[in-house]
Amino acid sequence: MNNILVPIGTSPDSSQTLQYAVDFASNFGAKIFVMDVFNVPTAVGSLANVEEKVAKSSKEHLKEVIDRVNNKGVDIKMATYNGDIIDGLKSINKELGIDLIIIAPRSNDIQEELYLGNTSGRIIKQTEIPTLIVPKGTTFKPAKKILTAFGSGILKRSSILTPLIMMKNKFRSEVSLLLVKRPGYTEDDLKVNTALMDLSTQLTITENGTTYLGVTEYFQKEHPDMLCVFRRKRGFFKKLWEKNTIPKSEFFVKIPVLVLSVKKD
Repeated sequence: MNNILVPIGTSPDSSQTLQYAVDFASNFGAKIFVMDVFNVPTAVGSLANVEEKVAKSSKEHLKEVIDRVNNKGVDIKMATYNGDIIDGLKSINKELGIDLIIIAPRSNDIQEELYLGNTSGRIIKQTEIPTLIVPKGTTFKPAKKILTAFGSGILKRSSILTPLIMMKNKFRSEVSLLLVKRPGYTEDDLKVNTALMDLSTQLTITENGTTYLGVTEYFQKEHPDMLCVFRRKRGFFKKLWEKNTIPKSEFFVKIPVLVLSVKKD
C-alpha cells in the first residue's frame, strides 16, 4: 500500500480524518495525498487569475488542516483540482495510482438523517478505488476482527482483495466471512472464491432479505472492529449504491467500513 488519498472538504472535523489516515499510513510506510476540489469556470480577461487565487486559497486551507495533525514522519502531499471531485479523483489515480481513499461519513449523530452525504456517496458509487469510511473522531487502532460480508462468493479478480489481505497480514486480524443468502440467490453465489476462503477459517451462512440485514444480525453477536463489503451491482447496498446519499435509517455502523470495488460485475 503506497498511496493513500484523503479528500478534504470544509468540515471542521477534516483534521480528525486526516490524523486517522496518518496513523493508518504509518503502519504501511505509505504516502498521503490530501486533496481539495474547487470549481471555477474557465475565464478570460480580468477573471483570468481567479482560478489561480482560488487554488492558492485551497492550498492554504489544506496546509491549515495538515498543520493540525501529528504527521508521525508520514509524507503528506497536497493536491488541488479545478472541476468535479470524481474527475479529480480519477485524474490523480491515473497519475499516481491510489491504493486507498479514506473518507468520513456525513455525521456520527444518529439524529442526523444521512450516513453518507452527496460527496462521500458519489465517491463510493462512482469510483473503483478501494475506500475506507471512518466515523468522525475515530482514533486509529489495528482492526483485530474484520467481518467480510457478501451476498455472492463470486470474484472475477482475486486482486480486489489486496487491501483486505494487507490489513490482515499487518494487523494480524481475524477475518470472518458472512455469506448472506438473499431472495433470488443462485447456486453459483454460494461458491466462495478460493482467495476469499483463504483469508478465514470461519464462514457463516445466513439467510435474510438483504445482505445488510444479515450483517446487522451478525453484528450483535460478533462485535467486529471493521466491516468489509463489496461495491458491485449485485452486492452489499444493492439499492443504496444506486443513489448518492445513504440515510442512516438504511445503514449505520460506528466502525470503519472498507469498501472493495468489483468492476463489471
